[in-house]
Amino acid sequence: MRFFALATDYDNTLASDGRVADATWDALERLRASGRQAILVSGREMDDLLAICPRLDLFSRVVAENGGVLYTPSTGTRQLLAPPPPPAFANELRSRGLHHFSVSETLVAMMKPAEQIALAAIRDLGLGLQIIFNGDAVMVVSPGVSKASGLQQALSELALSAFNVVGIGDAENDHALLDACGFSVAVANALPALKEHADMVTSRAAGAGVAELVDALLHDDLRERACVAPRSRVLIGHSRDGKEPADLYCAAHGTVALLVGESGCGKSTACAGLLERLAGMHQQLCIIDPEGDYQNDEDTIVIGDAHTAPLIDEVVQLLLRPPRPAVAVNLLRVPLPERPAFCASLLLEVQQLRVRTGRPHWFVFDEAHHLFPAGWAGASQTIPETLETALAITVSPQQLDGAFLRQVNLILAMGSNAGNAVQELAKATGREPPHIEEMQLQTGEALLWRLVQTAPEGVIRLEPGSKHRLRHRRKYAEGLLIPERSFYFRGPAGALNLRAHNLVLFVEIAEGVDAGTWQYHRERGDYSRWFESEIGDPDLAAEARQIEQDASLDAAASLARIKAAVQERYTQPENPSLPAVLTAKTVDVTPRD
Repeated sequence: MRFFALATDYDNTLASDGRVADATWDALERLRASGRQAILVSGREMDDLLAICPRLDLFSRVVAENGGVLYTPSTGTRQLLAPPPPPAFANELRSRGLHHFSVSETLVAMMKPAEQIALAAIRDLGLGLQIIFNGDAVMVVSPGVSKASGLQQALSELALSAFNVVGIGDAENDHALLDACGFSVAVANALPALKEHADMVTSRAAGAGVAELVDALLHDDLRERACVAPRSRVLIGHSRDGKEPADLYCAAHGTVALLVGESGCGKSTACAGLLERLAGMHQQLCIIDPEGDYQNDEDTIVIGDAHTAPLIDEVVQLLLRPPRPAVAVNLLRVPLPERPAFCASLLLEVQQLRVRTGRPHWFVFDEAHHLFPAGWAGASQTIPETLETALAITVSPQQLDGAFLRQVNLILAMGSNAGNAVQELAKATGREPPHIEEMQLQTGEALLWRLVQTAPEGVIRLEPGSKHRLRHRRKYAEGLLIPERSFYFRGPAGALNLRAHNLVLFVEIAEGVDAGTWQYHRERGDYSRWFESEIGDPDLAAEARQIEQDASLDAAASLARIKAAVQERYTQPENPSLPAVLTAKTVDVTPRD
């Protein structure tokens, strides 16, 4: 299920002339029977709704007074979400000759054209109030109070996301309601401006239109309509060819994407941009992070680190009551052979949360070959039959198990082996490998293939994020690279085997090895090659390459220059942990000729 709740306006949407038709109540009954919830969001006063609406019990929550009051029908409790109107304002309205208005718990209501008197009173009293229109009705409320703010409080109590809510309305004050929802609908009798703004317009008016929407929800969860709605699309990038490159999107529902490419091709930048845009769409992310790439920031909260394994229960609780858009599960402390089983256990728990709430909206499997390795015996039993929405990042499809690859419906292949990656995916999923002409991809470009089509769309320029994010910096400075990606100081005779699993240790070990060992790796270009292929920093690699090739520099001078280049780009912690190879024996740090 994608949409878990329907948020509906009352007057001229659910009701006509204040009354809800029996057929409309029947539709809400069907909605509830499907496991979905109904939320009433009205500009009316709460006491008025209690008097005229006989079936408030069908609603999980009622937002009244245009977002000022939240009512729970099952308990009869109400909360004020806004301060009461200042008494001075009502007195000023009366002193100006306005007598036909009402003062409720959080708003002052009147009819047009009395808003001119209200605006003058607000101005002269210096009050921080706002005027909201609803047809001929005029409401004066505190700043920031709207149907959207009231709905958000209701959803917080219900542990639902606005992205999984369909909103329906008819008038000016419903713009905020529709903007706040993952899919927006205007009834046939709605204002033209609201119809233009909505993702869908019903063919019938008022309550009959609501019933029409309910039946569409029950039919296919609005699957076909939602996938083309602007608010349900995620920008991937832009076509590379043409004078005016077209924007390219994927669906925010139902996309299982694979991002592949070797180190240094721009995968991290592309991934960061995509995740940033998803967070901006209020999509909740659950990131499985085998190598400690992510860190706590305004968007992400991290569970687990190099010393402590993450607890699945803690992950689920944070996803249930999200303090931030993304929860990253750091697996550095989980041994490599145990990571697939850990991921399987986590998926089992989180999938249950998805069934209840629709969240998290996206799984992100970074270094996915750690989690679904090719040939893993447990893949077919533990990978969910339908991942629904996910992004997996890896070097090559060959590294992933076929049970996972068969769920992929979109691939972004980057780097020099992009064509091969697309053909590998086709073979692994039983498709005819598409013919791919020889191409040259630049950093930040990708070959896009939607697997519902027989061939790739072509090369696109991936959209980067607006924020300057280098999410690998901490990992490469002080994290734990796997053995295959670490740097090894071996020396000309292979007498050493000193592993640097991050840049801090690289510098420390480099300062301790003899000049002959340093020069051996320098002359081979090993330093620049590692910076480019494994660290993924072409700028650092280019500077190191110049230093390696500068014949005027001796061992000590070249070491000092490369050390400075590393430390200029990466922050060195005060007390980095030393690997066992350094603590097990003493290394001779005496320079030799």
